[in-house]
Amino acid sequence: MTTTATTAFGAVNATSSNRAGITLMNDQVGHVIAEVMKEKPGVTVTYLPSMIRVDADTRMDFDYDELAEALGEEAGSFTSADLEESMSTHYGRMVHEDDRTIMFANPEDAAEYIGFDLKALQVS
Repeated sequence: MTTTATTAFGAVNATSSNRAGITLMNDQVGHVIAEVMKEKPGVTVTYLPSMIRVDADTRMDFDYDELAEALGEEAGSFTSADLEESMSTHYGRMVHEDDRTIMFANPEDAAEYIGFDLKALQVS
């Protein structure tokens, strides 16, 4: 017997959504990150009972100094480790830099950003 589950997140749709996102813990830090991110163009924040979804079209940047300021901390105090501590999962391609984490919906965009050459596979 085969069953197909349908969800609001489109689990049965295999086409690219052209979106990237993370799931944050529903706690004080998660709320602050979500509040900062929901002001950015193309970003959607969904509050759920035990988590917060942050999704975006194409790309979204988590600027560490911007997040530190919103948390009442000094610039340079928020890092990728702090973001990952609050994040339980993600989808898309994640690129960590010294001052930000960038989520890309498409792997080709992430590869281009970091200068990685995606050569076409040649089958002989």
